[in-house]
Amino acid sequence: VKKISGHLQISANQIYGVATFYSQFKFNPPGRYNIKICQGTACHVQGGDFLLNALSLEIGIVPGQTTPDRRFDLERVACLGCCAIAPVIKINDNVHSRMSVIKLKETLSRYE
Repeated sequence: VKKISGHLQISANQIYGVATFYSQFKFNPPGRYNIKICQGTACHVQGGDFLLNALSLEIGIVPGQTTPDRRFDLERVACLGCCAIAPVIKINDNVHSRMSVIKLKETLSRYE
């Protein structure tokens, strides 16, 4: 941020403000496994919020954070486009369908 600020001759606060607005910019190293939890209408109706809370408790972080061991990072997404098999989570490139709190722990155990 300091280098960019100096090069563009604008304050570091302005750079940081823009960078934190966009979720594509990361300030911390990502986890080995990126978990995306769908918050679209179909997933929401099928218990997506409850699933998000259970997932946060299970791995000890909230969306936007990475676990201290850098195993997982978690993000909320508007829709994964898998409405017919809701609720879904996506871990890296793998979609896990009809997810439940019971299936959650077993699914996470596959990602050591």
